[in-house]
Amino acid sequence: MGTYIISGSPHIHERQDVSKMMWNVVYALIPAFLVSIYYFGWQALMITLVSIVSCVLFEFLLQRFVFKSKELTIKDGSAVITGMLLAFNVPSSLPWWEMVIGSLVAIGVAKMTFGGLGKNIFNPALVGRVFLLISFPVEMTTWPMAVPLSIKYADVITGPTSLGIIKEGLKNGDNIQQLMYNVPSYMDMFIGNMGGSLGEVSAIVLILGGIYLLLKNIITWHIPVSYILTVFIFTGILWLINPEQFADPVFHLLAGGLLLGAIFMATDLVTSPVNHRAQLIYGVGCGLLTVLIRIWGAYPEGVSFAILIMNAVTPLLNRYIKPKRFGVHI
Repeated sequence: MGTYIISGSPHIHERQDVSKMMWNVVYALIPAFLVSIYYFGWQALMITLVSIVSCVLFEFLLQRFVFKSKELTIKDGSAVITGMLLAFNVPSSLPWWEMVIGSLVAIGVAKMTFGGLGKNIFNPALVGRVFLLISFPVEMTTWPMAVPLSIKYADVITGPTSLGIIKEGLKNGDNIQQLMYNVPSYMDMFIGNMGGSLGEVSAIVLILGGIYLLLKNIITWHIPVSYILTVFIFTGILWLINPEQFADPVFHLLAGGLLLGAIFMATDLVTSPVNHRAQLIYGVGCGLLTVLIRIWGAYPEGVSFAILIMNAVTPLLNRYIKPKRFGVHI
């Protein structure tokens, strides 16, 4: 009889190892990183480097001195991805020491306390982001406006995000059509010329990164497509019912962190379902929760909360939604 080795996810069925997959994700994030530097300047570069270095350092220290691990995993790229994604989910004006705290929570609480890569239940970057949002709400909701090559400027202009403008305006009884005049054009939102978190501002580079991951077989289409399509359909129905109260679906696709979340975080191999049917349900759940929080929740953005909630559902989806076994009639 052969020996079967049961290990934590990600489970790979092709000729590539975890390290190659992780570094391919890093490569896919580089265009968004460069765009963030273009629009937010040296602050974007600094906050991203602080996040990456902190995540790698905390993983090394915890494995070496706390958990006494025999094998260090800092070279596999997973800590680098966590650092990049965490930085992509915060404003460029966030103080560096708060970024360090967020990195410690992402690595120390969300990842290493569960046993490291493959054993964590929740996406580490999103756990770090939500912790920062709850702990430092002012700094996490102060959004520098996108100014091309802003590295030349000493003063940073801040303002609300597009989702924030709509959320606050509707609370004050304003008409959605009037509010849309105060948000960037769809072309600006598509290329990234708007305020927001570092990695969410440019739709085009996120889509290109997603295509790269699909071509490399790092992710499949099931989660991002079902996620994005659900948001589009749900917001489209609401918009058709009452266009004076609800924004159109294109706005919801381009505004906020939907594309970043759907392509790079909801598809995390560790915290998302294994089989395709479960992935479709998972993506639909993320989409529905995102819209519910955006429109009726306390926060203007719901991507982080939606993905974390569905991360908790992933074990149930893996348990009860399984592919048909070969040679078995069900």
